[in-house]
Amino acid sequence: MPASAVRTCAKRRDEEGLMDGNASAPRFPLPSEIADAPGAEGWRSMYPYFTRFQPDDDKRFWFYNSMHFPEPMPAFDTITAEVPYSAIGANTARVFVFPTTLGIEHRIVNGRVYITANPVTDPDEIGRRAAVFGERAGYYYENWDTLYQGWKMRIKGLIDEITSITVPELPEFDDAAVVTESRGVAQNHYVRENFHRCIDLFSRMWHHHTEFLMLGYGAYVVFFQFCKQAFPEISDQAVARMVAGIDVIMYRPDDELRGLARLAVEAGVDDLFTEGCSPPAVLATLAERGEGGQRWLSAFERARDPWFNVSTGDGFYHHHRSWADDLTVPFAALPRYVALVRDGLLADRPTESLRAERDRIASSYRDLLGSDEEKAAFDQMLGLCRVVFPYVEDHKFYCEHWFTSQFFSRIREFGALLARSGVLAEAEDVFQLHHTEVDQALSDVMLAWAAGAPPVGAAHFRPIVAERKRMLEALRGWSPPPALGPVPEALNDPAVHMLWGVTQQTIEAWLRPAEGEVRGVGASSGVVEGPARVLTDVNQIGEVRDGEILVCPVTAPSWAPVFGKIRAAVSDIGGSMSHAAIVAREYGMPAVVGTGDATKRISTGQRVRVDGDRGIVQVIA
Repeated sequence: MPASAVRTCAKRRDEEGLMDGNASAPRFPLPSEIADAPGAEGWRSMYPYFTRFQPDDDKRFWFYNSMHFPEPMPAFDTITAEVPYSAIGANTARVFVFPTTLGIEHRIVNGRVYITANPVTDPDEIGRRAAVFGERAGYYYENWDTLYQGWKMRIKGLIDEITSITVPELPEFDDAAVVTESRGVAQNHYVRENFHRCIDLFSRMWHHHTEFLMLGYGAYVVFFQFCKQAFPEISDQAVARMVAGIDVIMYRPDDELRGLARLAVEAGVDDLFTEGCSPPAVLATLAERGEGGQRWLSAFERARDPWFNVSTGDGFYHHHRSWADDLTVPFAALPRYVALVRDGLLADRPTESLRAERDRIASSYRDLLGSDEEKAAFDQMLGLCRVVFPYVEDHKFYCEHWFTSQFFSRIREFGALLARSGVLAEAEDVFQLHHTEVDQALSDVMLAWAAGAPPVGAAHFRPIVAERKRMLEALRGWSPPPALGPVPEALNDPAVHMLWGVTQQTIEAWLRPAEGEVRGVGASSGVVEGPARVLTDVNQIGEVRDGEILVCPVTAPSWAPVFGKIRAAVSDIGGSMSHAAIVAREYGMPAVVGTGDATKRISTGQRVRVDGDRGIVQVIA
């Protein structure tokens, strides 16, 4: 970490309890020691008061959630932390009453989101909560398929609703129907009502998002813990591979691209798909290419809605546009897929071999169990995992991608209203305001339209927007530590382990990085060598070349086409059940996740060896 980013505290009081009386005890920088990033000293003004570190937070362990928030947060985008953590905690602690964990707290420093999980450690309290959890979770597990079908209907209903929301035009004279149909409500009322509907639907979506998700992880956690007790030497990866090879919707966008590549060759229009081709130019030419071009365009439109409603990121930033909004990513993948089709080399994911392997692994471990009761328990837990696992990935398409892409599009339209009214310079500036500030700006517009006067917000909001844009650029240059605060005596939360890859071992690796190697979680087996391609921004994925080793903060589902190019994946954050780990296993390539700082310690072009079994990445040249 740069010395400028951390204040050195000359004295630490023993009564703070941070060092356990040992001045040399290892720890990460305390939240109170983090200095403001140069050039962004006013960053706190972008975020609500409840996202700031409090004095007692120095006594707790926090880690940087670069899995979901790999970039500095624009003011509006903090809703993608605020609302999800509200929903996750509610479902975990209050609705289903998980025995050993409450919710997740988050804080923002220099634009980066840090989180900590609140555990339940008292045995009596765990037992009391377990009784409630067993009854409530059991109902969902026993009726999973039926309830899941109902969930999909509810989510699709929310998507339809967010898509249908309109932004009033606020014409000089309102529609005559307001009078002739005696509606009694003018258009400016719907400005605020419809904006609030967007915010409320986003919150509702996230509650449904976590309704099944935490139970899906819960089933896996129980199986994971059983395996760790029954087979002390078993790796996290071996447990994960027992539920691999399951088709999930998140692979569908990439499957659609492969189908379009095959159709391009079949229809004789494959010559149009060349490296660096322009999507608008290709689409315009296809319209003039007769029956073959029309066939391809029809298939393209069927694939585009809904399967191109997938964000180039992971659904947490407004500027990570969907494929449907920006065709750059799919058209960057199509030339390679078309070339593979021509050569007869476009292979599907090795799903069948993965299924055979998972069954072999499960059978070999099951045979080690000593009693029929243990084998029956193993079968039941593994069977439940395989039932619930598809949701763990499927929900991402419906929630983080399809719904959230539509949500940001609606907010963008409210930004356009503010730009037309002169409050903002351009529609995209709306994302430099927190949603409560957007509410204020829209109130200004509503009042001005009613009064027949211009809004007064330009003088207030435009300088704020300009300053925040400047600060965000400065914050991009800050290097966030992987964690903050004292090292916990034990970190036994299996969900934190599996999703983020944060364990005692990874913490030690973050504190004492070995020269020439990076350690993390072995997420997908195999050993390969190749040149590194370090990406720190999703907009760089077009730079990836065949045979490279992808090194990134975290991968997103829309990066699936990239997995057809690379030989291995390495990420800063993630555990054995993170998206990068799951996708790497489905594509049959090595992966090391949860390294903490691979993107800082490896440079593009360096030759690296990735050992997905041991969780080690070595720089060899």
